[in-house]
Amino acid sequence: MAHSRKSKSISLLCHVQAVLHTHIKPDDRLAIALSGGVDSVVLLHALYTLSGEIPFSLTAVHVNHGISRNAPLWGQFCSDLCRSYGIPIDIACLQLNKESGISLEALAREERYRIFSRTQADYVILAHHLDDQAETLLLQLLRGAGIKGLSGMPWIRKQPGVAAPQLLRPLLEVTRGQIEAYAQQHRLKWIYDESNDSIAYNRNFLRHEILPVLKKRYPGYGKTLLRTSRHLSEASQLLDELAEIDSTDCLVSGKLAVDKMRALSSSRAKNLLRYILNQQNITLPSTVKLEEILKQLLSSSTDSQIHIRFGDTAIRCFKGLIHIFPEEVTLQAPRPSQFIWQGQLPLTLTHLDGTVSFTETGSQGIDPQKILNQSIALRTRQGGEHFKPACNRPTRSLKNLLQEASIPPWQRRILPLLFCNDRLIWVPGIGIDCDFQVKSGETGILPIWNS
Repeated sequence: MAHSRKSKSISLLCHVQAVLHTHIKPDDRLAIALSGGVDSVVLLHALYTLSGEIPFSLTAVHVNHGISRNAPLWGQFCSDLCRSYGIPIDIACLQLNKESGISLEALAREERYRIFSRTQADYVILAHHLDDQAETLLLQLLRGAGIKGLSGMPWIRKQPGVAAPQLLRPLLEVTRGQIEAYAQQHRLKWIYDESNDSIAYNRNFLRHEILPVLKKRYPGYGKTLLRTSRHLSEASQLLDELAEIDSTDCLVSGKLAVDKMRALSSSRAKNLLRYILNQQNITLPSTVKLEEILKQLLSSSTDSQIHIRFGDTAIRCFKGLIHIFPEEVTLQAPRPSQFIWQGQLPLTLTHLDGTVSFTETGSQGIDPQKILNQSIALRTRQGGEHFKPACNRPTRSLKNLLQEASIPPWQRRILPLLFCNDRLIWVPGIGIDCDFQVKSGETGILPIWNS
């Protein structure tokens, strides 16, 4: 028995080592998600052991969900454990506000991954193992998930955000039995979350009531389901590749064109829309909702102005192009920003979710002498503004100019307009007032709106 435990221990360590060699670079920063349970305690010990052979820095992050009354004790246990290894640990405390229709499991997971996305590391290392993978696949199957959902947990996954660390799971081919054998051989100590015994949670119900029955009949079900999830992952990748091909034909100026999507079969159009939403890290709506959204889009006319909302996302149509963006962008109230021009750095307009930068450019932009030490204001449309961007044409209403420039209606009300002493001198997408334009051969200040 002791020899069996030792061989399992070596096997586990080899798995972790192989995954690290495949994915990480020398001197990468690794942060283990440490719950204090046997899985993460074993992974911490394995990483600590391998840190003497592989050049990486190791820290830990512990998330206190605030659900169990024992949570503070778990945090203390993790702190003491990391101190014994000489490893820094960050403890994040959450206050979960359960919303209607969202399970406590799902809410805790969402908040936990939000913490992971803000962790200062190259990788957050998770202790999910082979049995977790099987449970995830079955849960997704019972939820009626699509191919992407049934692909299971990948070895490595990017998180939303440029600076967010990637998630790495080096134990995905290691069983719970191997993990427990490793813990016993190395005489490790861990905590036990009493909520793991409650079959009120779906995952625990599968673990305690369903999977033991499956194991009697199909002892190797874990590896079989892992193989299934990999097949589905390949199918998901092929669908993404098909969507990438279709997007080449259907994108116009970075937006999906309704008339080009109509040329696709219903399945390909739905696959393309799902792909585009995934590319923008948008939580997908239900299958029924996605089909209804697609139906509305494909039945719209060129001059219709559809506005579809789901979750925190809005979809609009304008002149046959589909615009997808955060819903709150359309709901912002105007907030003027007033300042004296003295050669400003970029101005971040958080209420408009964008930045106005000022660049010195030859023969383009605003004459800096005309705005130096003047009262400058950035504000959104109030209505009734007039503007003269072309010196050979008369002053016109801003409303007509925006319409001619094909700027969508919902964007017109959130464009930052630049005023000098209450005179409109710059409009994004339109230009600079004739009287404020720099002369040819001179250096001007060119405002640029980045949203």
